[in-house]
Amino acid sequence: MKPLFKSLVAAATLAVVASGAQAQQATSLEDLLEQVKQNRVSEARINQQREAEFQSARADKQALLRKAQAELKAEQSRGDRLSQQFSDNETTLNEKAAELDQATGTLGEMFGVVRQASSEAFGRISTSIVSAQFPGRDDFLAEMSEESRGLPNINELEDLWFALQTEMTQSGKVVRFNTEVVNLEGGSSEQEVVRVGTFNLVGDQGYLSYDQDNEVVQPLGRQPDGYLVSSAQDMKDATSGFVPFYADPSQGAILGLLKQKATMSERYHAGGVVGYTITGMLAIGLLIGLFKLIQLFLTGTKIKSQLKNPGNPSSSNPLGRILMVYRDNKNADAENLELKLDEAILKELPTIESGINVIKIFAAIAPLLGLLGTVLGMIATFQTITLFGTGDPRMMAGSISMALVTTAQGIIAALPLILTHSIVASRSKSIVHILDEQTAGIIAAHSEAEKA
Repeated sequence: MKPLFKSLVAAATLAVVASGAQAQQATSLEDLLEQVKQNRVSEARINQQREAEFQSARADKQALLRKAQAELKAEQSRGDRLSQQFSDNETTLNEKAAELDQATGTLGEMFGVVRQASSEAFGRISTSIVSAQFPGRDDFLAEMSEESRGLPNINELEDLWFALQTEMTQSGKVVRFNTEVVNLEGGSSEQEVVRVGTFNLVGDQGYLSYDQDNEVVQPLGRQPDGYLVSSAQDMKDATSGFVPFYADPSQGAILGLLKQKATMSERYHAGGVVGYTITGMLAIGLLIGLFKLIQLFLTGTKIKSQLKNPGNPSSSNPLGRILMVYRDNKNADAENLELKLDEAILKELPTIESGINVIKIFAAIAPLLGLLGTVLGMIATFQTITLFGTGDPRMMAGSISMALVTTAQGIIAALPLILTHSIVASRSKSIVHILDEQTAGIIAAHSEAEKA
């Protein structure tokens, strides 16, 4: 930059001199000669100055070139030195790796065994219900099984040993402890919980489950059958001794399956309209049977009272009305009297036997309706298979449930209806038998009186 600046200054000076020379007009040849001499001297001086500047710039360029060459040589030497150092480091690393493998020996195998044992212990302990009583004891196992890349130290090995020993020890104990239990309606509360080994947790709501993801204790979505819950409550209320208890050795898997088991209500509603119809018939038939039993019982009671006082017939019972017919036709011959009494018995039969055939019909129709539900359910099942195939059995579960439940409902309804019909029919026959017996006795006595 400095030589270039000097050149610009010299050019500017030359231009000023030239302009000044042109400004001064020569008045004579001597003046013109003098001006030419002056200009020649000025130009020679300027040329010398420019030449000196060019020589100085050339020297600067040579210095820069020598400096760059020296730097290049230094960097080449440094590169050779670093390359040799890298090669030496590679050799040292290989030697150290061989020394490490030789020094570790069987420790490498122990490292693999420890990591595997830590992984297995983490999977078992993190899902164990013992963690509900001792939370956070699986954190270091997760680090040893996943994050650790070095050999475990003695403290980590001891922690692994303590964790496994604690799990084994607690698996044989039945203990009580207080913990926070999440309610199904929302919120949580502090409760006393009974832990049966590593099998089950029991609380106020029955069986409880441990959510290892959120590290909370919560009741089952639906408790199992009542006798199982009753044994769990007996276990919770007991303070000593031996208590029968249904334990889940799968640590909740079987209870989870029991939650999916259909209840009696769900099975009943699976029958649909056909099942409701069968239930209605069963209810009507039983009501009719109950009404007839009460009616026949009262009628039988009145007939027994009438048998004790045949001379004073009453119109409030069938036997009394038949005796009144006999009283009104005492003077008739035996044949006419027999016809009159038969007519009186026939008048009483509709009242005595009314509704009995309805029960019989309901008992016969109920299984047929169950069979109808089975056919409809199978038709729906085949339609589902036609539309969606057999890939997902749950899509066919509803139709199959209807096919099976309605059959069971029809049989269940038919059995009590048949039994009710048999009881009512036998009761009515006994009353009719008493009427026939008394009528036959009246006719026999009347015939003997005529012959006498």
